[in-house]
Amino acid sequence: MKRFLVMTLRRPQFDPAVIAPHYAHLATLRERGQLELAGPFGDRSGGAYLIRAADLDAAPVHVSGSSDVRVYEWDAA
Repeated sequence: MKRFLVMTLRRPQFDPAVIAPHYAHLATLRERGQLELAGPFGDRSGGAYLIRAADLDAAPVHVSGSSDVRVYEWDAA
């Protein structure tokens, strides 16, 4: 399994209604054993989470359009 760092930065048109579905998505990843870390940035401009997946195509990323999302394969030790 590989690690993927998912970083999200809120757009000016950020819709707070996407927070609950996003947390539900993270809970599902946690239940599957794919989520290692997750949390918001201190200034609430966005957040990041670290997931495990076989490859980028299998990395479950929640995209709502309210945030810019970047995914990086991360070779962290």
